[in-house]
Amino acid sequence: MKRYVGERTIDGIKVTVDGTLLDPRTDIAQYSVNGFEWSYEGPEPRQLALALLMKHLNDAGAAKAMVEPFMVNIVANFDNDWEMTDTDIDRALTALDHSGGKAA
Repeated sequence: MKRYVGERTIDGIKVTVDGTLLDPRTDIAQYSVNGFEWSYEGPEPRQLALALLMKHLNDAGAAKAMVEPFMVNIVANFDNDWEMTDTDIDRALTALDHSGGKAA
């Protein structure tokens, strides 16, 4: 099971998956030139949502289709430091799917 971690450090934002830096996947879509961010709605959280979804789903179409509701309902609500697993992402996607893109 993959473990995703976001941290605010003295050196800035750090997002890893199983200890390795998360690829922003700008090859799929570039929402931000400023990297990742979270705890609000905007281009940087959208880039993080895409990267998380791509790593989890490995499907560009599915990731792009869910990037906006995942960013609004999940990424925008992260604390300063956060952690998710594959199971957490699956649960979030299921909840978003069953609620028409809104967190239940």
